[in-house]
Amino acid sequence: MKKYAWFFLAAATFAACKGKDDNPKPGNGGGNSDTIDVRGSISTSTTWSKDKVYRLRGYVYVDNATLTIEAGTTIISKKDSAGVLIVYKGSKLIANGTAAAPIIFTSGEKTKTPGDLGGLVLVGLATGNGNHGTLEGGVNQTHKLFGGTDDHDNSGSLKYVRIEYAGKAVADGDEVNGLSLYAVGDGTTLDHIQVSRGLDDAFEFFGGTVNAKYLIAYNCADDDFDMDDGYRGKIQYAISIKDPKFTDPKGSSGDVSNNFEVDNTNPSNKPVTTTPITHPLLSNFTAIGPNNVAGTSVDYGYNMRFRRGSSVELNNSIVLGGQKAGLHLDDEATANFFVAKTAGVTNSLLQAAANQFQVSSITVITADDLKALVTTDGGSQVFTTAADVKLTDAFNTAAPNVKPATGSPALSTTGKFTGSFDNAFFDKTNFVGAMDASNDWTAGWTKWGL
Repeated sequence: MKKYAWFFLAAATFAACKGKDDNPKPGNGGGNSDTIDVRGSISTSTTWSKDKVYRLRGYVYVDNATLTIEAGTTIISKKDSAGVLIVYKGSKLIANGTAAAPIIFTSGEKTKTPGDLGGLVLVGLATGNGNHGTLEGGVNQTHKLFGGTDDHDNSGSLKYVRIEYAGKAVADGDEVNGLSLYAVGDGTTLDHIQVSRGLDDAFEFFGGTVNAKYLIAYNCADDDFDMDDGYRGKIQYAISIKDPKFTDPKGSSGDVSNNFEVDNTNPSNKPVTTTPITHPLLSNFTAIGPNNVAGTSVDYGYNMRFRRGSSVELNNSIVLGGQKAGLHLDDEATANFFVAKTAGVTNSLLQAAANQFQVSSITVITADDLKALVTTDGGSQVFTTAADVKLTDAFNTAAPNVKPATGSPALSTTGKFTGSFDNAFFDKTNFVGAMDASNDWTAGWTKWGL
């Protein structure tokens, strides 16, 4: 376990974190300081103001307190410390930016690279199945445990937030993601969040019930939407864009990078039938894979990798450019949910570079059976080329535009909200995919070209 310098806070330093201290800070050359170094624990409710820049030094824990971050505030980290902000259970983060003034977590280096920032971690008191006993990513012993019994727990609110150049790797398979959500309850608000150029996953949901709208995973190295530990939330309007040449250094894990990777448990930790089962309800996603362009990394995997007893419902979505396959099921337990129609990919537009449907270690269904479940029974359409779906410029990873163009089947396919999706959380759309031709909800607050 690494040793971390604790945050010894005098009264003036607390005031600085509230944006009211103009005293000189060490390392800033004296005079008024625009950059505040933050270390250790924040145990008193604190406000970070937009007229300061906050530099995370190592692991920073919000402990039985509320951290409020004003719209337009920037939080940075440098490579030597790869700062991680952990909002521990019982605490709250109120980070409500606006389209005109997003809150930005990013690199403080002149030359920015993935891993300069550690990441943002919310730890809640909702339920899970215990697959992960402790937090990943090298947190200290005091803050390793997560979860509880309150599925309506509230860890705060994130609106119009960007997280850039995150991904602290502690060991092979033990990393901090862009946004890690451990047993976060559905009292929490996640709305308009972009995670870009991360060294590991963009979003990972470890159990819990938190819901979200308007999420973007952009050019991250590993999985864009990673879900496990019995996660049972709902997400609508999300975008996943993959840089074909940028993947997670796999070390000895042998894993691959995907748009979606959804597990129930790791069988080395718990039986894959352990409850609660990972069962997310996902609607109006647009997920773009490498599509086998020249130079695509050999570590790319699938658009959708559902495995280890997970039960995923993906609806009203566009999923294109899968490398090894479009939809891949890894095991019998996962396939059984498709057969029972408690999982599925429905009313969606699909295309892959090869093997749109693939199964492994499964006898209950074949790839052709899976195709029938998704298309004949589920109403999804399979296209020969990504161009047939007619998105404006979805594969331009420097400046992607996933709006459907004139004549796109995304505009002529009406969203269906029946069964699990007949729920007040979901807007009832007359299109499929993350957006229609007129409402670009990414405008103004996002940053492309990273």
